[in-house]
Amino acid sequence: MTGKKHDWETTSANEPDPRFYVVGGGIAAMAAAAFMIRDGDVIGSNITLFEQRDAPGGSLDGAGSAQEGYVLRGGRMFESKYVCTMELFASIPTLDGTTTVTQETLAWNERMHTSSKSRLARNGVRETAPAFGLTESDILTIERMAIESEETLGRTTIADQFSVSFFQTQFWLMWCTTFAFQPWHSAVEFRRYILRFAHMVAGFNRLEGIMRTVYNQYDSLVRPLHKWLVDRGVVFQLGSCVTDMQLHEQGGSKCVKRIFYECNGEQACVEVGVRDYVLVTLGSMTEASSLGGMDKAPNLQGKAIEGAWALWETLAKGRPEFGQPHAFSSHIDATKWVSFTTTLSDPVFLRRIVEFTGNVPGEGGLITFPDSNWLMSIVVPFQPHFIDQPEEITVFWGYGLHVDAPGNFVNIPMSACTGREIMTELLGHLQFSSDSQSILNSAICIPCMMPFITSQFMPREPGDRPQVLPEGYKNLAFIGQFCELPNDVVFTVEYSIRTAQCAVSSLLGLKRHPPKVYKGATDPRVLFKAFKALHDIGN
Repeated sequence: MTGKKHDWETTSANEPDPRFYVVGGGIAAMAAAAFMIRDGDVIGSNITLFEQRDAPGGSLDGAGSAQEGYVLRGGRMFESKYVCTMELFASIPTLDGTTTVTQETLAWNERMHTSSKSRLARNGVRETAPAFGLTESDILTIERMAIESEETLGRTTIADQFSVSFFQTQFWLMWCTTFAFQPWHSAVEFRRYILRFAHMVAGFNRLEGIMRTVYNQYDSLVRPLHKWLVDRGVVFQLGSCVTDMQLHEQGGSKCVKRIFYECNGEQACVEVGVRDYVLVTLGSMTEASSLGGMDKAPNLQGKAIEGAWALWETLAKGRPEFGQPHAFSSHIDATKWVSFTTTLSDPVFLRRIVEFTGNVPGEGGLITFPDSNWLMSIVVPFQPHFIDQPEEITVFWGYGLHVDAPGNFVNIPMSACTGREIMTELLGHLQFSSDSQSILNSAICIPCMMPFITSQFMPREPGDRPQVLPEGYKNLAFIGQFCELPNDVVFTVEYSIRTAQCAVSSLLGLKRHPPKVYKGATDPRVLFKAFKALHDIGN
């Protein structure tokens, strides 16, 4: 730093520079480090991220090879109104340094517009721009929820608000599979989604407005951001699991004094100075994830003895201002689902899927099979999907929401299926029987069970999620999917990055604050288009 620019900076030559400790190595933690450097003029070497895994990125992961099979636990939807994400990555160069990540993403989506010709597929036949099929009662309920307060909706579920027939509509089929909602999920979060994505309701049955990164989000977002941080000296302490923190109160003010963690089986402690700051990523959507294989089903696991959930539970004991982790982490049967990543060395599947969908890879987006007992969906992205992916290799991803139901073509619950059985089920729905054996012979399908993947959607009340800056703490902030921000929606990269920017700007007293959440629902033009779409006028 050259010259004092911020109130938090060292004022005396005898005082050490403040240190910044971030618990977690996912997108929220890395974004926080980037905002510290870019907006707060923090020296990178004064920032340490503690990450339990052996790689950064958190839930935005991507790994594997053509020989062993690629793996993506999941991907996140992008769209142009993710203002915090776009603004951050406008400062981050791509890996090759030729442009910024935001410029690359925008240019890519100018070239590759999403417009699905096969959003739903039944009996081997694609459906282009399916009608929503909502009744007037359904639409009135959506409109009522949009104007009701979150306090009024409280801990109710989506099923508490709608009639049973709503969940048979094609609107619900497309909405729940695009965003991974279940009827027992939070009515409050459903309301937030309706308001947040009101501008996308028109065209939703063609997935118009959804954007993609050039490669998977690990290669396109995490790796460039990680490189930018490492180049500036940020310390990534991998394989380090934070287990507890010592909090101190004096004169009505509270602060973090020590961070306890485990690394390589050894217990360790960091002393937090009076001028230091601590940011904690709460909870984890992908903790206890389990991978299977072509001939192996993944295991369903519970909370780790040490990990993100255990840390939050430890910190929240006797501290209601730290939220209620059990509201989100204690319902595995309601929050789990199975995803799968398939790597193919034979081009026949890609050729058949292009013929079936009418879309080139990357143009169509999610394809859902409404007749699937698993409510299975797949997406075939532009190839290559990984930076190191050979030209002759195809990679696609899919998931199922009803993982405890037996399949239509394999009489086994998806949760107990091997990759081979999942592919057999998929090929049955596609009716690719003439090529099914050659496709199976060239496939490496890796299923992934995620017990907490929709935990952030569970019904909640005010106080279940702590504030980004818990009241009374002078050097502590929370980031990630499980802290409270008004208006924005969880299960998005945008939410994680917004919490990081809020935390950094508030803790450091910066003048640069996060851009406001886009509110299309206040625009009469957006509302008119959404009204027409909900009534299937012009769809």
